[in-house]
Amino acid sequence: MKKKAFLALLAFVLAMPVGAQTHQEVHDSLSALIAAIGRNPESTDLRLRKAALNIELGQWEYAVEEYGRVLAIDEHNLAAHYYRAYAYSRLRRLDMARSDYSAVLAIVPNHFEARLGLAHVLQQMDRRTDALDALNILVAQHPDSATAYAARAAYETTLQQYETALYDWDEAIRRRPLSADLAVSKVDLLLRLGRADEARAELASAISRGIPRYALKEWTDRCK
Repeated sequence: MKKKAFLALLAFVLAMPVGAQTHQEVHDSLSALIAAIGRNPESTDLRLRKAALNIELGQWEYAVEEYGRVLAIDEHNLAAHYYRAYAYSRLRRLDMARSDYSAVLAIVPNHFEARLGLAHVLQQMDRRTDALDALNILVAQHPDSATAYAARAAYETTLQQYETALYDWDEAIRRRPLSADLAVSKVDLLLRLGRADEARAELASAISRGIPRYALKEWTDRCK
């Protein structure tokens, strides 16, 4: 590829959101980035772009290697630590994923996604107390987040801490009252506990808040 054509392709690659590309375009972009990195091996931006494409293609090992190269250049690069943690988790290298999420949190203690990722990894490792501690910190740091409460409620349900989970589902719903997913999560737990009357009341409350009936039909039928 001639230099001028290559530079034009590379400019297109850097400007295009990763998710907007077709599978073939991703491969073409990857080839262009590999060539560009060969010319600019110290560019963390190019390497991060390449690693993102590796992730999109499910090339977890390549992504891990590329993020490692970024961190060799910039040891405090948050994006490299965060996305390498994600790649490690997909490879089931949970200790390494935990280490990278912790590295992000050491720099930005209130990083929402890293704290949530760490909690998920700890759950996979069956480190129950540590996972719950991470979720408690997440809620304390982000008290207005429905997602934080929902994540804790879901884990409390797996731990059979049902009353605490119901409280957290209520808190999540209070912050995002029009979410059908949150409403049915609480309804599902109530039905599992044999509390059908409360489940019906929750569905009625969800409809009164403005959640469409069709979004709740499966659960309405289960409550009959």
